[in-house]
Amino acid sequence: MTRSKGPVVAVDLGGTKYIAAVIGPRGKMLSRVYCPTLSHEGHARIIDRLAASIKEAVKEAGFKLRDMAGMGVAAAGIIDINRGLITEAPNLPKWRNIFLRDLLKDEFKIPVFVLNDASAAALGEHRLGAGRGLDNLIYMTVSTGIGGGMIVNGELYNGTDGSAAEVGHMIIQVDGPLCHCGHYGCLEAMASGTAIARMAEERLRSGWTSILSKSRRKITAEDVAAAAKKGDVLACQVIDDAAGYLGIGMAGLVNLFNPQMIVVGGGVSALGERLLRPARKSMKQHAFKLPAGTVRVVRSALGADSGLMGAAIYARRQAGGKP
Repeated sequence: MTRSKGPVVAVDLGGTKYIAAVIGPRGKMLSRVYCPTLSHEGHARIIDRLAASIKEAVKEAGFKLRDMAGMGVAAAGIIDINRGLITEAPNLPKWRNIFLRDLLKDEFKIPVFVLNDASAAALGEHRLGAGRGLDNLIYMTVSTGIGGGMIVNGELYNGTDGSAAEVGHMIIQVDGPLCHCGHYGCLEAMASGTAIARMAEERLRSGWTSILSKSRRKITAEDVAAAAKKGDVLACQVIDDAAGYLGIGMAGLVNLFNPQMIVVGGGVSALGERLLRPARKSMKQHAFKLPAGTVRVVRSALGADSGLMGAAIYARRQAGGKP
């Protein structure tokens, strides 16, 4: 097998977890290694563990590194795709000006391509998921943070440097809570999983009664979601508020780009219609009637694998293979 026709390594590097996988030419996942990011350890240790996971994934798939056509890395943060550089990553503390492409290329001696994780997910959903056959779509990942990716006229839109579609850092409320990026009132600070957990904690401290008050540890978005399924009033209100803010962010995107579809992925999307129904309602209240009537808001079809698939597609295209 020539390298150009071989499988590719795909990596999805986020603030909470990373996944290393080997993906075949037709999009078949041949191996998958999942690990917590442990972002507090700093980039050097994370990259060392990531390298070990990549080697494990290649071995598990039954290949050697020399068989790989290339590597695509979907990374959280503001990415300079021309240099394979993570300039900053709000959910990866102290990750500033990390030349991830060069570090991995030096380690593995294969072509490496780095792009934003949500942009990769947009590409994955467009080629293999919910957006197949569409020309214009926006992907939003709602998880630890909020990110975005855009397909315009059938192609991934990266912008000039590769930092396009950072939808999580649109300002929704100028006097809102502090975001990890250092600004106030970003969509991420109002509607992410982190925001959902924070809002629940704030309401408990202000005297709300809830089954969440029985928790003896720090509340998570998953806790809030579980409480909402049981009909807990505080949890339901928090999710409705977060969904309302998410809808405001969607309305801005709908007015600006008039997409056919908004695909919502990430861990918080597991709420399904409990999140999407009020988000659609909010979007329609704040967007122009024509584009709001056109766009469909759906949950990701590829789930946690959308970024991996997009990274694989991107790497194969950049390395000169078939999309």
